[in-house]
Amino acid sequence: MNKKNIRVIPRMDIKGPNLVKGIHLEGLRVLGSPEEFSKYYYENGADELLYMDVVASLYGRNSLFDIIQRTAKHAYIPLTVGGGIRGIEDIRTALRAGADKVCLNTAAVRNPELIQSASKRFGSSTIVIAIEAIKQPDGRYLAFTDNGREETGLDAFEWAQQAEALGAGEIVATSVDREGTGSGYDCEFVRRMADSLSIPVIAHGGPGNARHVQEVVTMGRADAVAVASILHYHYIQLRNDTFSSSSEGNTEFLKRGSQSRRLAPSSISAIKECVRSETLDCRV
Repeated sequence: MNKKNIRVIPRMDIKGPNLVKGIHLEGLRVLGSPEEFSKYYYENGADELLYMDVVASLYGRNSLFDIIQRTAKHAYIPLTVGGGIRGIEDIRTALRAGADKVCLNTAAVRNPELIQSASKRFGSSTIVIAIEAIKQPDGRYLAFTDNGREETGLDAFEWAQQAEALGAGEIVATSVDREGTGSGYDCEFVRRMADSLSIPVIAHGGPGNARHVQEVVTMGRADAVAVASILHYHYIQLRNDTFSSSSEGNTEFLKRGSQSRRLAPSSISAIKECVRSETLDCRV
């Protein structure tokens, strides 16, 4: 059965004021201004944007609200914000800043009833649950928090089903093992997640080229894809000459083209064309 309206969602990992990218959710490097990247993605066909403060839980705060407020002024597509959202008031603040959805992980694991109370107050479509999974030697997938640093002991699929029962509207299924590697999505993980749920599953972690996106949609049955490295490096290639030694963060590796050799940077339009080649629909 063909899926309809596959969404391509640039994932923007944020540390302080900067867009960053790592491998296995760690080893973060500064890429540039998140507002600049988001504007480019919006103008070039992104269906949604996913902003994640990747150090918020570590430091007990969220620094995304100002960025979301600025982004909402130029990107008229759904914005999802996550990282450091601890309760109802944080959700309300994010929505007032311009977010359309919030993405919960640590807070939901610590207090699953937050999913139920938040979905009742703001609507299920507003509540997204991030599940960061690491495959165990025995084949099980366990859920982690804090960017894959803290083990919860929860079976990833059972936790996803509980989240759906409590009112979650979507699941972001992250393979921590694959994230940032360019080796492709974990299609087995994503498919098992999709088969166990009736709500949409957003695949995240691992694409190194447009074909990997097509694979996770066809073999993994993902409803949407969160994409970072191949989009970010594609945009960087387009404007590489604007990087200078005075840029904040370690950008020398960008000018040298030192990103993973597994990556084939790609535009949103090229990704969508690859998906559409399999008679799968997505917004042009």
